Amino acid sequence: MLTDTASTQLVLDLVGVFVFALTGAIVGVRRGLDVFGVLVLGWIAGLGGGIIRDVFLGITPPVAVSDWRLLAAAVVAGLAVFLLHGTWQEVAQRHPDARLGRVSFTVRLLDAAGLAVFAVSGALVALDAQAGALAATLIGGITGIGGGLLRDVLTGQVPEVLRRELYAVPALAGAALVVVLHEAGALTTLTAWAAVAFVFVTRVVAVVLNLNAPRPLRSRA
Repeated sequence: MLTDTASTQLVLDLVGVFVFALTGAIVGVRRGLDVFGVLVLGWIAGLGGGIIRDVFLGITPPVAVSDWRLLAAAVVAGLAVFLLHGTWQEVAQRHPDARLGRVSFTVRLLDAAGLAVFAVSGALVALDAQAGALAATLIGGITGIGGGLLRDVLTGQVPEVLRRELYAVPALAGAALVVVLHEAGALTTLTAWAAVAFVFVTRVVAVVLNLNAPRPLRSRA
């Protein structure tokens, strides 16, 4: 592995799968899905980006469907949301001013964490597979946005990446940072996690300040 220990990649993947699966399960509960639907949506959100990454890199079968630890992380996240969402709603009703009680804000916060972890993880896997700098950057960005994009499509929403705040830009920037660190010989476990923090903070700031990519000017006609 390119980082200090081989376990770094596994930790990144497990964290990314778990938090993205939480977002998928939360959205599934909001849409009134049954337990199977919640678990499927959590699995898609948690593992979708990794599957896309592995398909691009020719890794077969994709780690997302061959590593039981990743599958277990997605299932645990889905079941936790399904079993505890009632308690969470009760707490949110008792504290209506708490931002974490708002489902949309919580989903975005978790989504930012998943985006950050998978953008860095995707770039690391691509570099480990001897992909070039440009390919590693793009694959890292796609890995970061893939799970959230599939989650939104399956629930009939315009994907977050296409409509709200900076989303793909932080993922691509984080993946590019990993590539630069690798080329400079400075890629370690510590700097990899620093790249994760960079993506997460950038995304959260974009959500809080409502920062968006440029949009087309409206016609005055």
